[in-house]
Amino acid sequence: MIPFEPLLAFFSVSILLALTPGPDNLFVLTQSALAGKYAGLAVTFGLCTGLIVHTTAVALGVAAIVQSSALAFSALKLLGAAYLLYLAWLSFRASADKTAAAKSQPLPYPRLYRRGIIMNVTNPKVSIFFLAFLPQFADPARGSLLVQILLLGAVFAIATILVFGSIALFAGSLGSWIGQSGKAQLILNRIAGTVFAALALRLIMVER
Repeated sequence: MIPFEPLLAFFSVSILLALTPGPDNLFVLTQSALAGKYAGLAVTFGLCTGLIVHTTAVALGVAAIVQSSALAFSALKLLGAAYLLYLAWLSFRASADKTAAAKSQPLPYPRLYRRGIIMNVTNPKVSIFFLAFLPQFADPARGSLLVQILLLGAVFAIATILVFGSIALFAGSLGSWIGQSGKAQLILNRIAGTVFAALALRLIMVER
């Protein structure tokens, strides 16, 4: 078992990493501002479910395959970029009337949850980051490395929930205030579409 001090250090680093601007917390920010805090929380839990997938992949050594195989890395990267471009297209095509209708018929939380999972799982950099980051806090002398990696992944997910959940609550409140104006909602959709497109381009340009 990992002692408390290294675990606390890992948790502190995880909080700082979650606070660093990146695709995931920007995704939570835009979705919360567009659809409210509960939508942002649904996305947050989806993203953290994706982190569990990455943690398991690292623990089982699957991430090493993605890191060593250019084809696997490129395929996963392009899949993620295509999904982001799809979200950008949905945002750009939303009219003011559709935005107003969406307020009375919000996107189901399970769908937002799935969006979070897909957004996270299709980013190969997360697996490679975990492959480099998590083992630094594991020690074979403490017992099973598999158990330690899974524990570290769970701690990282908890830190992410705390940070992204706070972002969702803040942006959701801001979105409720902006949501009184159809024009503001339309602008917000355009901003979200631009963010998704920029994230897709960034992911396409990523190198191993």
